[in-house]
Formats: sequence, C-alpha cells, structure tokens
Amino acid sequence: MKPIHLGTLLLMTFVLAACASKGHRAPVVDRSVDGKRTAADAKYKKDRREKDWRPESITVKKGDTLYSIAFNYGFDYHELAELNGIKDPSLISIGQEIRLFPGRTMSSRAGETAVSKPAGPVVKDQPRLVKYPYSEAAMAQIDKVQEPAQPVVTPIAKTEDTSKSNDRTDDTADDSEDAPIEWVMPTQGKLIGQYSESANRKGIDIAGKLGQPVLASASGKVVYSGSGLRGYGKLIIIKHNKTYLSAYAHNDKVLVKEGQSVTRGQKIAEMGNTDADRVELHFEVRRLGKPVDPAKYLPIGKS
Repeated sequence: MKPIHLGTLLLMTFVLAACASKGHRAPVVDRSVDGKRTAADAKYKKDRREKDWRPESITVKKGDTLYSIAFNYGFDYHELAELNGIKDPSLISIGQEIRLFPGRTMSSRAGETAVSKPAGPVVKDQPRLVKYPYSEAAMAQIDKVQEPAQPVVTPIAKTEDTSKSNDRTDDTADDSEDAPIEWVMPTQGKLIGQYSESANRKGIDIAGKLGQPVLASASGKVVYSGSGLRGYGKLIIIKHNKTYLSAYAHNDKVLVKEGQSVTRGQKIAEMGNTDADRVELHFEVRRLGKPVDPAKYLPIGKS
C-alpha cells in the first residue's frame, strides 16, 4: 500500500506545482466605455457637420443676379462682388464665371517638415596613420588628427502647407457654424403656408396686419435689403453665421440697412404685401443656401 500512497502524493505535488506556476496570460482590458464614447463622438460630429455641396464657382445663367446667386448659395453678395472684382453688383453677364470661394494656393511640397542631412555621403570613422618626429607638440597634433570629423549639416527650409487655408472637406463646416442659434418667431399671426420641398414652397407664410412688426428671428448681420429678388417684394436677408441665413419678404417698410448688425427679436421691418396678394410675411431659413423647414427651428405654436 505504501507504493500506492507515495505515487498519489507525487501526483498531487506535481498538479499543485503546475497550478502555482506563473505563465503568460492574455491581459483583460475593458474597452466597452472607450468604444461607446468613440462611437458617440463620431455620430455627434456626423450629425453636426454635413458635406458642403457648393461648387468652387458657378456660371451665370439667364435670370441670375449677383443677389440671387448669393442668396441661393448662402453668401453675402458684397463678399462675392469683392472676390470677383465686380464693381457694380447689378451688372453681371450670362456665361460669366462667379467664384464662390477664394482660390487655393497649393504647395508643391505640402506637409514637408524641416530636416537636416549631411552634405555628402557619411564616411565611417577609422584610425588615421600620420607620421611625425617625436615631440610633445607632435603627440598633441596626432591626438587632434585622430578626433572624428564632424559632418557638415545643411538645413532644409521648412515649406509651409497652405493647401488647407481654402480647402473644404466633409468637415468644412467651421466650428463657429456649429454654435447653437436661438430662434424666435419673426412675427405674430396665423400660419397660412407651410414649407414643402416637393411643392417648391421654400418657407412659411404668416398672415397679419399692415404695419405689424417683423422681428429678426436670430442675431446676425443684414446682408441684403431691397427689392432685387423677383417674387419677394421688399426683402431682408440676415446672415447668422457661415451656415445659416434667414429671409423676410413682402415687407411694407424696411427699417434696417445692409451691413447692420441686429439682435434676436429686434424690429427690422413692418409687414406688408409687396409682390404678394395679401398682407403676410414670407419667412425662410437657408442652410448653405438651401431652403430648410423653418418649423424645425422656430417655436411654432407658441406665437
């Protein structure tokens, strides 16, 4: 029986030793939080930033004016006039090319950083054989000769990468355009016309009384004030940031001038019926020049 007990004892000792031995184990890392955060950040950026659909330039067609081009592409016509060297914004011709964005200055060696390199091939250090008559001065000279030679370094100037200055990508939307805009109703009254992309209704219509106050729906700069856009009557356009414009049409009296800064809720006009069948305010919100549904921005129902 003793041999059996001895064998069992040896087997148990071997098993315990194997269990206690240290081995390489795969690390366990909880990436669930980081993964969720990364996915959420990506979705947030995607929701906030959309591709800028606008071309670098457009060709003037029949019926176009610099005012309508600026409105349809989300710009200030003063800036387009300056960019294209147009002295009189009311004079453009069919077939004329209008640049919407400044020209790009591409670097031939974009992204190159400053580096240093030897002027010639690198030679490995080797002992040098020099024969001098024996003296203390000769020994000092020999030690100097044996010192390794320092390679001559020629710096390469850094080339500035200017291609990003006017290059627009999917993330072009400047951070300033993402700043939240607080909108208010542009006037009081009954909603008589709703936005419809399929029916080509580019905004909403609000009925009211002649002379009723028309308010700036959000703070911004007046980039247009006049009657140069067909179908809008006396029109005011406010640019809120690099992305959004708002338009106020059919006014009876305009109270602001181009270039003037306005605040949210400020009276900018009096309601009228210029180029309309009845007294009303036609109101539009445009994102990068494209009409969007104002109901998504305005507190409709609270007016």
